[in-house]
Amino acid sequence: MDVRRGQPGQPGQRGERGEQVRRGRVDRRRFLLIAGVPLLAVGAGTAYAVRPGPARPGPQVRTDLKPLNARFGPYMGTLVEAHWLGYDIDEPPGGSRTIPGPDSRIRLVGVARLTAGGAAAVTGRAEYAFTPTPTAAAAPSEPPAPLAPYLPAGAAWQHSPQFDAHANQGGADGNRSGEYLFDTARDLVRFDLLYVYT
Repeated sequence: MDVRRGQPGQPGQRGERGEQVRRGRVDRRRFLLIAGVPLLAVGAGTAYAVRPGPARPGPQVRTDLKPLNARFGPYMGTLVEAHWLGYDIDEPPGGSRTIPGPDSRIRLVGVARLTAGGAAAVTGRAEYAFTPTPTAAAAPSEPPAPLAPYLPAGAAWQHSPQFDAHANQGGADGNRSGEYLFDTARDLVRFDLLYVYT
């Protein structure tokens, strides 16, 4: 009989009811539990961090007119409808930069509708000498895929390098270059510009 009743027995001794006291084994399990949980948490966190995430979407088609009317209004009049993209061509798809940094190259590309007769008013000015653009070369460059549904098939685009030079004059919104194509039958302008911020 243990004279120290009420106190835990030593490892390997029998308790009050004769069962073996397993204090050493309990302490080992507790240690493994205490040490193992943080290690499992770190491992799970590392696996989550290196796991490839969902693909980020590319630039989204915009329809707001205010930024376009601010840029193009002085050169071609008011736009009443537009589908366009503006994105940094040097940033990976789905990037999150919204303010141009040093040496940023922002592509502004889209198609917009002018007020009735607006395209004819621009292309009819003699100083610009607009000429029809052959169908094979109707686009300044391949449009981004999200804009394809908004570009009409069979448009009769007209182009003028003189108008491009006039509309691309330097301004507060960066140095820009690119082309503007007009379709007088639909009162459309197609633009593909590159803004360089240095």
